[in-house]
Amino acid sequence: MRVVSGVLAVCWVGLAAGAQTRPAIAPPASQAGRTATSDAATNGATAIPATATANPQSVVSEDSYVIGPGDQLQLTVWKEPNLSNGGVPVRPDGRISLPLLGDVPAAGMTPMLLGRDIASRLQKFVTDPLVTVTMLSVAPKEIFLIGEIQKTGPVILTPGMNLLQAIAAAGGLTPFAKKKLYVLRKSEKGQQKLNFNYKKALSNGDMQGITLMAGDTIVSL
Repeated sequence: MRVVSGVLAVCWVGLAAGAQTRPAIAPPASQAGRTATSDAATNGATAIPATATANPQSVVSEDSYVIGPGDQLQLTVWKEPNLSNGGVPVRPDGRISLPLLGDVPAAGMTPMLLGRDIASRLQKFVTDPLVTVTMLSVAPKEIFLIGEIQKTGPVILTPGMNLLQAIAAAGGLTPFAKKKLYVLRKSEKGQQKLNFNYKKALSNGDMQGITLMAGDTIVSL
C-alpha cells in the first residue's frame, strides 16, 4: 500500500438547504489549496494514439480520483464527532461501513461524489449534514488487457488514465487487431460488458462514458 503524501482529495459537501446560513469553513493549513471543487475532470483526460506511451506522472485534478478497494478514507461530519471516522478501509466488495448507515458503496466514486452520497443518506439523522471525504492512502490498482494487444496482462491504473492510454501503456494493438474492443467489469449484478468504439475515440477523444476502474479487463478482438 502506498501512502499518499498530502491529501489527494478533499471535498466539502453540504445540502443546499440552510447552506447560506452556515459559517464558512476553511480546511486545515496542511490541506490548504487541496479542497476539491468539481468532479468534472473525471472523464477529462485527453486521448493519445495507441502507439504512444501513457505518462503516469500526468497532472490530474485531485477530485477526479476514483476510489477503489484497499483505499483508506477519512470521513468527517461537521459537528458530529460520533459520526466521523478516520482510517475507513474500502473493502474488496467496494463498500465501507459507517455509523447509522451501515454498508455504503464507495468504489467507483470520486471523494466529492461519495461525500454527497453520504450527506444525502444522513438527512434522516442529521440536520443539514456537511461531510468531508479525505484520501489517507491509495492502494495500487491494476487493470488487465487481453486479446490483440502487444503486451497482454496487468497494467497499473494511474489516476485519470483513460482506455486509450491503458492500451498505449501495453504497447498498442497488434497488426492483426480488428479494433473491436470492450471492457469486462464485475458488479453486484454480475459481469458487465461495456462496448468501446476504438476508431471514434481516436478521431475525437470520445471515451463514450467509460471511466476505467480497478479490476477492469480490456478485451481487443
